[in-house]
Amino acid sequence: MPPSAFVTRRTELALAAKTDGRADDARRIRAARRPTLAAWTANLLLRAEPEECRRFLELGRALREAYRSLDATAIGELSEQRRRIVAALTRQAAQHARDAGQRLSDSVRQDVESTLRAVLADARAADQWATGRLEGVLTPPSDFPSGPAAEAGTPRRPPPPSPPPTPPPPAPAPRTNWPSAAANGRNASNRPAQRPKRPSDGWTTGAPTTTTPIRHCGGRTTARARPSDNGTTQSAS
Repeated sequence: MPPSAFVTRRTELALAAKTDGRADDARRIRAARRPTLAAWTANLLLRAEPEECRRFLELGRALREAYRSLDATAIGELSEQRRRIVAALTRQAAQHARDAGQRLSDSVRQDVESTLRAVLADARAADQWATGRLEGVLTPPSDFPSGPAAEAGTPRRPPPPSPPPTPPPPAPAPRTNWPSAAANGRNASNRPAQRPKRPSDGWTTGAPTTTTPIRHCGGRTTARARPSDNGTTQSAS
C-alpha cells in the first residue's frame, strides 16, 4: 500500500494480532516504520519485477568482483550495463508507483536511482534491498572500492600529503653608496674627508686678504680685499 495509508494499516494489523493473543507480533507490527516514498517505490519494484531484480543483484556481485580484481575489461563491460540497467529499472519503478496512484517527483526519482546504484556498489545495501523492506534511501559510495576489504566496506587509504611549498628566495641586501671595507681595502673610519669648496664656490678660508681698489663710473672708489704676500690684509680706498 502507498505510504500515506501505512499508519492506518499498521494500527489495524497490530490490534488484530493483539486480539488473537499474538502479543509479540503486535509489538513487531507497531515497531515498523513508515518508508519514504522512494524506499517504498524500490520495495515495490522488487515485488513487481522479481526476475529483473534478481539479474540486477547478480550484476552487482559481478561488478564488485571486477573492481576487487582490477579487471579493466570486465569493469568496462559491466559499467556500461550498469548505467543502462539502472536507468531502465528507475523508469519501471516510477511506472509501478504511478499505477499504484503515486506520481514521483524528479527528486524522488533521483532517490530511487541512488538506491539502485548503492545496491550495485555495496553488498550490504544489496542485502537490505533484497528483503523488500527498505525504510529509507540508500546512498552509494563515491566510487567502487577495490581490494580484499571492499566487501566489508573498508574505506580507501587517503592519498599521501602534498609536499610543503618551496620557500621564496631571500630578498637581496640593500645597496649602499659607500663600498665595503673589504672592497676598498681600508676601514670606513679612514675615508678621506670631503674636499672643501674653493672661495669662488662661496666658501671662506683662513688665508689673509688684501683689498684692491675698484673704481666705479661715478668717481667713487671702493676697496676689495685680497691676500698680501706677507700675510697681512691691505685695503685701498
